Amino acid sequence: MKYGIAIFPSKSVQDEANSYRMRYDPRYDLIPPHITLKQPFEADDSTIDELVTELKQIANEFNPFMIHVNKVSTFAPVTNTIYLKVEPIQELIDLYDKMHQGKFPQNQEYSFVPHITIAQELPDDEYSDVFGSLKMRGTQYEDEIDRFQLLYQLDNGSWSVHETFVFGKEYV
Repeated sequence: MKYGIAIFPSKSVQDEANSYRMRYDPRYDLIPPHITLKQPFEADDSTIDELVTELKQIANEFNPFMIHVNKVSTFAPVTNTIYLKVEPIQELIDLYDKMHQGKFPQNQEYSFVPHITIAQELPDDEYSDVFGSLKMRGTQYEDEIDRFQLLYQLDNGSWSVHETFVFGKEYV
């Protein structure tokens, strides 16, 4: 089965991201707006059991922290993806790094750029118009992050939460 690890921001941030995603993201209905901590990876049940134990330990090590979204950016020219840029604060970087050590699959394709995708797979002309328009808007959000989720992919391509891990909670 295919798994991934992500942070879901608050409803207000998700609502803002979804206001764009409904129009500009063909994967809008597959997963809510999120910050990816671990790209999708294949794992069997016993591997997931081991990783859940690791994820509980990781959650124990972190306290809630604030993220700051302060602009719209893009991965162009690599892809026509537009996103809300999340400032790469140390807690977020440390959390990401922990998902790429030990028993976790080593499937990191790109450098970590914390973000929330709002548009992707756009034709070049539409990409230019949309990015130009969104870039001029003021984007400022602060959001408290106090958990992350282990997700699994369903047969129809959508993602569902397998387990949620709350920071600072004493998992045994």
